[in-house]
Amino acid sequence: MALEIIRSIREMQSIADNLRFDKKRIGVVPTMGYLHDGHASLIQAASDISDSVIVTLFVNPKQFAAHEDLSRYPRDFDKDCKIAEQAGAHFLFAPSDEEMYPNGFATSISISGITQKFEGFFRPSHFDGVATVVTKLLLATKPHIAVFGQKDYQQTLVIKRLVADLNLDVEVYIKPTIRETEGLAMSSRNVYLSETERIQSLVISQAVTDAYTAVESGERNREQLNTILKTTLLSIEHIEIEYAVTANAETLEEPDIFTETESIVFLIAVKIGSTRLIDNAVWNPRQTN
Repeated sequence: MALEIIRSIREMQSIADNLRFDKKRIGVVPTMGYLHDGHASLIQAASDISDSVIVTLFVNPKQFAAHEDLSRYPRDFDKDCKIAEQAGAHFLFAPSDEEMYPNGFATSISISGITQKFEGFFRPSHFDGVATVVTKLLLATKPHIAVFGQKDYQQTLVIKRLVADLNLDVEVYIKPTIRETEGLAMSSRNVYLSETERIQSLVISQAVTDAYTAVESGERNREQLNTILKTTLLSIEHIEIEYAVTANAETLEEPDIFTETESIVFLIAVKIGSTRLIDNAVWNPRQTN
């Protein structure tokens, strides 16, 4: 079956209604395009657990602040279609800005608590934009399951909260971050990096690895773990740290000392040159039993 491109919300909803009528299990993978192997892995994962896979492609203006890179966000529609189809997608839902946010659009979804720190602090309007667009995309595609990547860790917690609070009839699956051979987390923004900056960026995955190793060795002091993250990051020049923090993986709370049974997340956001990169790792005590 060739990939079918859908531009209209009404048409997408009609297709989803027909799939549900035929007892087909629908999986959706929301993206902002410029697809890479990380996205392909999410599409493949959705294909494994559903009958019809919808990839959404929408560069959401509402999750970019005025000073951020919306206008230069990379785009390659033909390549996206090829990757989506090869990975197992049946439909590509690619609405225009006007289709998603028609004249007079005045609704925003805001989630409190977990959105107030880290990404939410440095990008104050970001998660309102994410929550609003994800809701609209889920209502358009009517999926049984939705698959997201762990790289945007705080976003995954926001989406889980959104789905639970609004009683949305969809199961959320979070899949591990896919990395390039050297360890850099795959991201559409990696295209901005020069060769030198790409080499420097490897310090990010090294930092989370160092902190993870420290927890494995018994370190539970949050400030000490944060120091490990920052020390590794600062081993290269010309890096701007927005945050390099350790928190409870489920609540993002920041206790002085983590208990032996807490899942711990290491979260990093930095700028290397003009490119903003994020990464994370989760230490789960159940994995050590």
